[in-house]
Amino acid sequence: MTADGIRWGEAAAQARQAARPLVALESSVLAQGLPVPANREADARMRAAILAHGAHPVITAVVGGRLTAGLDGADLERFLARDGVGKVSARDLPVAALRRADGATTVAATLAIASAAGIEVFATGGIGGVHREPAFDESADLAELSRCSMVVVCAGAKSILDLPATLERIESLGITLVGYRCDEFPGFFTASTGLRVPARIESPQEAAGLLRHARAMRRPGAILVVQPPPSAEALPRELVEQAVEEALQAARASGVRGAALTPFLLGAVERHTAGRSLRTNLALLEQNATLAAQVAIALSDTP
Repeated sequence: MTADGIRWGEAAAQARQAARPLVALESSVLAQGLPVPANREADARMRAAILAHGAHPVITAVVGGRLTAGLDGADLERFLARDGVGKVSARDLPVAALRRADGATTVAATLAIASAAGIEVFATGGIGGVHREPAFDESADLAELSRCSMVVVCAGAKSILDLPATLERIESLGITLVGYRCDEFPGFFTASTGLRVPARIESPQEAAGLLRHARAMRRPGAILVVQPPPSAEALPRELVEQAVEEALQAARASGVRGAALTPFLLGAVERHTAGRSLRTNLALLEQNATLAAQVAIALSDTP
């Protein structure tokens, strides 16, 4: 346990001691977001991609009430098996600590732990944002992105969200948003949304430079780097929109709302697309992990 209250896993602690570039990963996508056994495949693909590019993966979690950087071993197996593991956002961290609970961290909670641990880069699938129904339902991911100084690599916001409203909130919160070799804000499963990003970068070095400049200016908040899913796995925009609309209708009919809504909608989209959305999800997670590793390497180089 370090002075900042973070418990480091053995491999992550060794990588940190050796000053290897680190990439944070969330655990909620493994314990709640993806079905078994796809969650195990996602874990293996993300970690392998990061290691292959010279960085080290650090899965965040709450283990027995302890904020953890580097979920591994038997603890990781328990999370993959979903054995008594809850879902925790940033606001839930003190409660999970008090109750000595096991908690899989969302994007917001991962940002909080990674920031406290001094990790500068985080790879995820799609961030949360403003929900289509009800409009006042806004993910805590956005507020936490506005607070944490790090590079976050993702495939935009989840397709089930109100993407124009999410972009407006990103702007209002002062979060620096750039497209990686793209001009449109991707929609997680789909590359095209018709929504433009305010700026574009072409290299991991530029992403690292943005974080350095933001810190020099004492600007709070993340550098949000978005890239579309791999072209071979990206889904047509029309297919995704139809799937989301039908999923929303099913949610209304079933009375699903609150924290249960996102996994319900993603599951419905997977069924509508005959499993294609799951393959897209796995591919974009691996691709984002790769780019995040490259950014972490760039940040470790002398500017």
